[in-house]
Amino acid sequence: MGLSSTVGGLLFYLCLDGIYTGLVQENCTNYRLQFGRVFSVPGNMAMLNSTLVSPDVFNYTSVPYNITWYDSKTGREINNQTGRILVQRETLWFLNITLDDDGEYVSILRTPSWCYMQSTKLVVDLPVVGECGRPRRVGQTLTNGVTDNLFCPLKDYIIKLDSYNITSSIKWYRGCDPIVDGTDRYTYRGKTKLKIDKVEPQNKNFYTCTLTFTLGGITGSVSETIDAQVKEEYSLAPQVREPANEIIKAPIGSNFSKECLVFVPCVGNPWIDIVWLVRDNFILNTDPSDRVYTSKQRLWHQDVPIKGVWLERLLMISELREEDFHLNYTCKAYSERGLPQRYFTLLPTDPNFMLHIGFLLGGVMVLFITSVIIYYRFKFDIVLWYRRAFPVFYTDKDLDGKLYDAYVAYPQPSAIGYSKEAEDFAFHTLPQVLEKACGYKLFIAGRDCLPGKAVVDSVEENIQASRRLLLLYTASTFISKRHSSSTSNNNNNISKSNDISDTSEIKTTDSSNNMSFDGSEEVYSDERQQLECVAAMHRTLLEGSLKVLLVELEEITPAQMALFPESVRHLRKKQGAVCWWKNLRTKQRWRTCMKEENGGNDTQFSPSLSPSTRFWKEMRYHMPVRGKRAVYPEKTALLNL
Repeated sequence: MGLSSTVGGLLFYLCLDGIYTGLVQENCTNYRLQFGRVFSVPGNMAMLNSTLVSPDVFNYTSVPYNITWYDSKTGREINNQTGRILVQRETLWFLNITLDDDGEYVSILRTPSWCYMQSTKLVVDLPVVGECGRPRRVGQTLTNGVTDNLFCPLKDYIIKLDSYNITSSIKWYRGCDPIVDGTDRYTYRGKTKLKIDKVEPQNKNFYTCTLTFTLGGITGSVSETIDAQVKEEYSLAPQVREPANEIIKAPIGSNFSKECLVFVPCVGNPWIDIVWLVRDNFILNTDPSDRVYTSKQRLWHQDVPIKGVWLERLLMISELREEDFHLNYTCKAYSERGLPQRYFTLLPTDPNFMLHIGFLLGGVMVLFITSVIIYYRFKFDIVLWYRRAFPVFYTDKDLDGKLYDAYVAYPQPSAIGYSKEAEDFAFHTLPQVLEKACGYKLFIAGRDCLPGKAVVDSVEENIQASRRLLLLYTASTFISKRHSSSTSNNNNNISKSNDISDTSEIKTTDSSNNMSFDGSEEVYSDERQQLECVAAMHRTLLEGSLKVLLVELEEITPAQMALFPESVRHLRKKQGAVCWWKNLRTKQRWRTCMKEENGGNDTQFSPSLSPSTRFWKEMRYHMPVRGKRAVYPEKTALLNL
């Protein structure tokens, strides 16, 4: 008996950390007493949960197992007791706590090959007389001046009940007073949070959350009390502003930098660190001699619009290499409020095709503008050269039945607007260059007209026999007798009916009248001049069968141009005029320069009579082309040059 008692006592002490069934002790792996205790008060429900069903203990998804609960005080197995205890595998429920339930409870998990054991302690306290809530309280902190939350410590109960599909409800109390959802700045947020808007110092108090549910046919509740303190300093969740989960391109070989910028809404200095990571490795170097390094963390405060702190840390790469590209660089903030992070992906820059395209388009544009400038500056030279080089592309004008290349019309002697310069230009200058030097055939009134022939017939016949009409004029050419008379009488009311197209004032005769040149020379000159202009403008503006070339012998002011016939003004505006006076101005400048070079002696060379001057090139440009091509129905674009 003594030996048996000794052995039994030894077995009891050896099994203080374990449990034996009946008189048979099992050799189980002992995970000993759980660190966390379960606290309750009489009348509440309590849940003891074994942590043996875990992949850290065994592969519970493939290995069959069962769990048995034991009372360490009696060593007996715990079974369901109606209204008192409910065993559900790894969970032991007390449906109505009493003071006798205080103690340790052991769970043994058995598999076909082994067993494991663990102890859980239940602490039952008596409520404090005169106080509401639980005697043991959890401390939480509210931040003054902002919206903050209290977290109910019954989260494990809620998750377990939800896994059973058991409906539960939560109720919050401030001290002994129930809190109504949505009143006095309090809002229930699910079953685990109580939101308090704009926390104030008076929100410091005891808050109790009570979870009510029905289990095993018994409706009960479990509660936890929070000791809420209000502090002035606070720190909310940090916000990573830069980088912005973006793609950044940079050229190989260049230096590169990017900031990690974090804003923390807070009062005071938050305990936050920001770091750069690449391939999940920290970049900790701050030495600029390293190719890849970071700056030291910089901090500055902000008061408006939101109080807080900005934190910055730069990532710097002195020379980008190929291994730096196609990687995610992550900025991560470490704080007790969370671990937010954002990143950027570094890629090499694309080939700058737009730059090459820009250079190409710019070159084409410069070439085009230069070509246009050259063409308009040297248009006459280019066209005249082309005509000389390729006459075969132009039709032979000798086959068109015309006798003259141009009909020269100018102010006749004794006519209103007559000038000696115009007559000399028509009789001497034009023939000397266009006929003698260039080989054109001109009809000049007063030189080539037959005596005794009617004016109307002579003008009409010779204009019709000409390919061009050269209309020479000065500022006074188109001034009628009425304008001359009104000017001499200082009458400023100038008649606007002076158009030479008004033929009612022209005293003409047909061929039967046989008008000769024996009449009044002044009437003859005015009549011929107006007939030439009327016939020219009619063929040019109405029929389009004759090309009129306006030759302006002297500079015309706008006031003088206003007195011209409307048809002349229209033609000048449409096609312009060849200005002899510009050639004379160039000649005068040239002579001045030559005098200075020759010590004041004038030169006998006259550039105005050289066919290579710009005036005569422009005249030749408008004159008919001496082509060699036979007349065919088809046309080519080259004929328009």
